[in-house]
Amino acid sequence: MKKQIEEQIIRTEYSEVMQKSFIDYAMSVIVDRALPDARDGLKPVQRRTLYSMYELGVKYDKPYRKSARIVGDTMGKYHPHGDSSIYEAMVVMAQGFKKGLPLVDGHGNFGSIEGDGAAAMRYTEARLAKVTQMAFLSDLDKDMVDFKPNFDGMEKEPVVLPVRVPNLLLNGAEGIAVGMTTSIPPHNVTEVLEAVKAYIKNPDIEVAELMQYIKGPDFPTGGIVVNEDELLEIYTTGVGKIKIRGKIEEEELKGGKKQLVITEIPYPMIGLNIGKFLNDVYALVENKKTNDIVDISNQSSKEGIRIVIELKKGADVEYIKNLLYKKTRLEDTFGVNMVAVVDGRPETMSLADIIRHHVNFQYEINTRKYKTLLDKELDKKEIQEGLIKACDVIDLIIEILRGSKNVNDAKACLTKGDTSNVKFKSKESEMKAAFLAFTERQATAILDMRLVKLIGLEMEALIKEHEETLKNIAEYERILGSRLYMAKVIMKEIDGFIKEYGRERRTLIENAEEIVIEEKKIEEQEVVFLMDRFGYCKTIDLATYERNQEAVHEENKVVIHCMNTGRLSIFTDTGNLHMVKVLDVPFGRFRDKGTPIDNISNYTSAKEEMILVESKLDLSGKDVFMASSDGMCKIVEGDEFDVAKKTTAATKLNAKAKLMNVTIVDGTESIIIETDKGYFLRFPISEIPKKKKTAVGVRGIKVGKDDKIVGIHVLKEGEERSVSRKGTEIALHRIHLAHRDSKGTKK
Repeated sequence: MKKQIEEQIIRTEYSEVMQKSFIDYAMSVIVDRALPDARDGLKPVQRRTLYSMYELGVKYDKPYRKSARIVGDTMGKYHPHGDSSIYEAMVVMAQGFKKGLPLVDGHGNFGSIEGDGAAAMRYTEARLAKVTQMAFLSDLDKDMVDFKPNFDGMEKEPVVLPVRVPNLLLNGAEGIAVGMTTSIPPHNVTEVLEAVKAYIKNPDIEVAELMQYIKGPDFPTGGIVVNEDELLEIYTTGVGKIKIRGKIEEEELKGGKKQLVITEIPYPMIGLNIGKFLNDVYALVENKKTNDIVDISNQSSKEGIRIVIELKKGADVEYIKNLLYKKTRLEDTFGVNMVAVVDGRPETMSLADIIRHHVNFQYEINTRKYKTLLDKELDKKEIQEGLIKACDVIDLIIEILRGSKNVNDAKACLTKGDTSNVKFKSKESEMKAAFLAFTERQATAILDMRLVKLIGLEMEALIKEHEETLKNIAEYERILGSRLYMAKVIMKEIDGFIKEYGRERRTLIENAEEIVIEEKKIEEQEVVFLMDRFGYCKTIDLATYERNQEAVHEENKVVIHCMNTGRLSIFTDTGNLHMVKVLDVPFGRFRDKGTPIDNISNYTSAKEEMILVESKLDLSGKDVFMASSDGMCKIVEGDEFDVAKKTTAATKLNAKAKLMNVTIVDGTESIIIETDKGYFLRFPISEIPKKKKTAVGVRGIKVGKDDKIVGIHVLKEGEERSVSRKGTEIALHRIHLAHRDSKGTKK
């Protein structure tokens, strides 16, 4: 037993095993899961789903069947990779806003263009679309394609479907494999089929000539392709980026107002990106990129896309359009990477390559089809000729049948002229029988023939049928014998598809200039920032402030002069520094309510307390004194607070400490620290060293046990100020100067 196990051990390089296993896995994903076949333009899951529907008889003229039944049948017979992948593939094939030529006729909720998912498979129903049945699955019984065993060998499935139209171009494809992706845009049915006809007539046709028929992609969502000049290179190399814009229409409203209506969107916007577009428009208004947009609403329905943007009277419409294209996904790109499986390997193809593979496939499946039809007609011809010949000697055949002991004797006489085991009425009949030479199939047909066939009308029908068979044989032999004639047959079929399924182009193709947004210059002016005790803030102009100066200071706890193009620095007790653009603060009249400071900054009034609000410009080149509740003090250069972030750490705090004082100083001030037990320490600010904002600082006062700091004051030179202490006014300027890091004096 041990020897047997040892013989099964394979000694090899681990790296080689990993490399081979990964390559096998990658190729499996590429060929069997993620990429479409160049011949029918379908991934395996799509092909298996359609074939399963065909096998179930869920045809376009039959009743719908539950999607769960279709998915279950597909998974059980052909695609053992989970029901969700099968149902998702079927849903996409039914969505007209994703596919230029939907292959499945869905009944029920199959999702929406706005990203709503389809209902569960137990609720929806489906059947094959007419085009799928006619152009993808017809004539499967005529040996047009090879079949292979399914995953468990119990069923047979087609290697590829006998698709008559270039589905890879019509519906496009998207897939992510291992190390590669495919992304092919959908195209117009009429244009693509006309290009196929042109290729059949001239196999040496170039991509530029094919583009006389195929102008570019034709997305189900319409839109405008704006880089027409780049399409030739994209279709020649199979790789590139297509720029698409949505379509905007202007509508006049009462009172001279206008509104913009988006009636078509870029193909990549379908789904949740519509909601993102609406949010982007809101952001344009919130970020003051424009003040001309009054409202935006999504009025889309089954009839189509309708996103309405209402504008102010006198709005610059062209500027708004350009802003939408430049700053939102109303202009987007579709990355083209035309990769498909060719002869079992992934290949990046040009437009001409895709059409060439399709046309070669058409010749292949039509050759197999007409060979099968020819063989059937030749079989019919053989039997028909036997029956006609038999009718001419029917009396002799009846005599042979009556004189035979069994079927084998009668068949031997009919095929070989063997009369040894047959009794004849006369020698003459026996001599005639000896010359009979029917084929095996003819003899079987004669023996199976009913007497009713001897009626005159039946004989005429048989002769007529024989003439039709001869005509069909001549036609099929002509098709198979001449590639030119087969080409005519293929093109005739193409003309039928154009007539049945052709439609006008939805997507406009043009060249458009790159949009450049010239930011409207804001007139710089001095304003006054106001914030009341409830946290509502606004800015007013200088003239308004001067007229209402007394009321302004009575009703607001923060009053700061600043430039409208500047920023405000908000220091909080948590040690944070919040930056607010003055332009984000609503500008208006003195009696306007304003907006909560929380709404325009990261400051949260419920969790933080403001220590200082200053114009950012006032901090430049200045020194900032900072002190925390544990008595740590430092001076930081104001330039350190010149940051671009909305929120940053203004200082480093010890555990449980809070920032108590932030003041701009010039070096002449004195610092007074007050404790809960009545100790006051006054010392010159020159004893506080300069530190980085990331430093904790130095100790300002020695706090006794069970005592704590309740106040930190900055006293300017010559300033007289008092604080109330248990009903007694204490003059801070009269406290004698001491040194930092001492206990202070009790008052």
